[in-house]
Amino acid sequence: MNKPFKDIVSAASRREVLVVGSALAGTSLLVGCSLPDALSAGSKVEVGAFGPFLKFSPDGTVTVISKHIEFGQGNHAGLAAIAAEELDADWTKVKVEQAAANAKLYGNVNMGGTQGTGGSSAIANSWTQLRTAGAAARAMFVSAAAAKWGVSAGEITVTNGVIAHPSGKQSGFGELVADAAKVAPPEAPKLKDPKTFTLVGTNRVRRKDSAAKSNGTARYTQDVRLPDMLVAMVAHAPKFGAKVKSFDATEAKKTAGVTAVYEIPTGVAVVANSTWAAKQGRDALKVEWDESKAETRSSAQILAEFKDLASGKTPAPDDKKKGWKGFDSKGDAAKAAGGTAAIDVTYDFPYLAHAAMEPMNCVAMVGKGPTKLIFGSQTPTLDQINTAGIVMALPGSIQIETLFAGGSFGRRANFQSDYVTECVHIAKKVGKGRPVKLVWTREDDMRAGYYRPLVHHAVRVTTDAQGFPATWKHRIVTQSIMKGAPPGSPGGGGIDFTAVEGAMGSPYLKATPIVDAQLITPDAGVPVLWWRSVGATHTAYVMEHTIDQLAKKAGKDPVEYRRALYQKAGAGRHLTVLNLAAEKAGWTTPAADGWTRGVAVHESFGSVVAQVAEVKVENGTPRVGRVVTAIDCGTAISPDQIAAQMEGGTCYGLSAALFGSITLTGGVVDQQNFDTYRVLRNSEAPTVETYIVPSTAPPSGVGEPGTPVIGPAVANALLAITGRPTLSQPFVKT
Repeated sequence: MNKPFKDIVSAASRREVLVVGSALAGTSLLVGCSLPDALSAGSKVEVGAFGPFLKFSPDGTVTVISKHIEFGQGNHAGLAAIAAEELDADWTKVKVEQAAANAKLYGNVNMGGTQGTGGSSAIANSWTQLRTAGAAARAMFVSAAAAKWGVSAGEITVTNGVIAHPSGKQSGFGELVADAAKVAPPEAPKLKDPKTFTLVGTNRVRRKDSAAKSNGTARYTQDVRLPDMLVAMVAHAPKFGAKVKSFDATEAKKTAGVTAVYEIPTGVAVVANSTWAAKQGRDALKVEWDESKAETRSSAQILAEFKDLASGKTPAPDDKKKGWKGFDSKGDAAKAAGGTAAIDVTYDFPYLAHAAMEPMNCVAMVGKGPTKLIFGSQTPTLDQINTAGIVMALPGSIQIETLFAGGSFGRRANFQSDYVTECVHIAKKVGKGRPVKLVWTREDDMRAGYYRPLVHHAVRVTTDAQGFPATWKHRIVTQSIMKGAPPGSPGGGGIDFTAVEGAMGSPYLKATPIVDAQLITPDAGVPVLWWRSVGATHTAYVMEHTIDQLAKKAGKDPVEYRRALYQKAGAGRHLTVLNLAAEKAGWTTPAADGWTRGVAVHESFGSVVAQVAEVKVENGTPRVGRVVTAIDCGTAISPDQIAAQMEGGTCYGLSAALFGSITLTGGVVDQQNFDTYRVLRNSEAPTVETYIVPSTAPPSGVGEPGTPVIGPAVANALLAITGRPTLSQPFVKT
């Protein structure tokens, strides 16, 4: 691609982001019911009279357009319920449709206007938009009914999808849709008082995708079958950073069904008329790799280098961008290194794979008409931008049909759109608009990188006469997830806040008079990415396990110790969930014979979660039986789905804490499949009880906050059992 075109695409992308960001900032309350020129200009998405989020059919069906992908977290039901509540719609007649790729209409207001799903933000960033869209549409239907019946709009009620007047006249949405479409939407529709909600906050909000996923009609990328479609697989380098030096495709081309073999930037692609033929052809390839710029260190070597940086054995680079950066400081930092330490420990966390049930895959058509992608796109805007650079088109011209995806946990969203661009490169070589489906095996997925980073923490704490923290020195060493991010994004050109979230601003640091907390992000050749709960995956563990060690040192009960610190820090929400979890778990009563309780509390994505885990050790391995969870997540849209997310997040976090580890030997990833990357089995899953703090505050995150708390809760139970801290993960060594 020539430089001028790069500049054109880059400039266009920047303009899109600026337009989306400014437009949404100015019209977020009206985006559901009016369409500013800034949003509609150049849009290829048809928007009806009720705005970009709602459609009404003559048969009475209400369709809510979701700008967020559904990959198992249940957000489609929650998003639909928000609009349905303000509409007073019949929930049984509400369905959900996935939005097209169009950041001008469907930008995530928590992501600067980029269209995407992540950061547990789907419900939170759509809350006002969908409430406003629903309220506006309701007002339009009421106005239409009033005009048609010759009555006052104030006399009309809407209940369960029935528009009615005391005179006995009534109608459904379907019968009035044509009339309502002619009504000008109100500029500031009146929203309901949350106290009057009849759908939101109830267990009537059930998932809309359960039937399709049960009977096999739900459509995933692997289900896509198109006329004349080809299937591709790619031979990737065994070491990160290696490139193709040469390859021999003679035997691969002899494989029945193989149609072509191409070199692409990430390896050698084998294209065939079936998945099996593509795999057989790939197996027959002979590839020689140029490893001159490859990562050749083992994960143990990388960790050792991180430790040397934290201890000062290896001096940090004399460079503001590459050296230590303070993320939390208070008082005389020099004093944090002095005095007699009550706690002086280090923690180690391995690389982690996302291990989504559906490996990465994509369908692309390039060369005849607009480029089109069909797959589970988590960040359509990034996928459009990255695709545009390959096919030499403007980002807005790239069409994306977003399907269901079988999990993500962060893997399907990265700045490079790695597997997506791989598919596009192949489809471009095939050309003529012929569909190409890229398929990754589990082994491809497991060894492709973009892991949760390897992390090292060093913590030194001194205490006052009462045993509470007096000074806190903290060092974090890890790769930056945000390396290469645009300058305006979190961590773009500055401190990577995704590496310190959960430690920075912790109530424990707020309650400590002297704090010296710093981060350094050395480079390594292993691609890294956010992983469910991002920085909290390690910071929650360090903060919570350190607190239990301090409580033990002070001879205080862990719950009482936390209560005192939360009161000192003014952390009311933390105190509330702690008290709720402790009460429901029966903290002050003895656990069943053989079981010991551990507690942990953490805030992430705007929500605060407390967990009490009941643990025993069997044959040297921790077993978790019961987990009592309390969460403050603002307004609860669907209590049942919140409980489901707490259950899933707890099992995901427990799996990582007990077993999760990606290791490298000589730069080669050791794990390939679930036989070597151990995950929690059904028989090992705990019973999870969930209690939700009542609230009328706007909703906050649910998908991720349940993940990082279980690890330290279990570690704290083990501390009570053995008297020894658990300073590295996974707990079960292989």
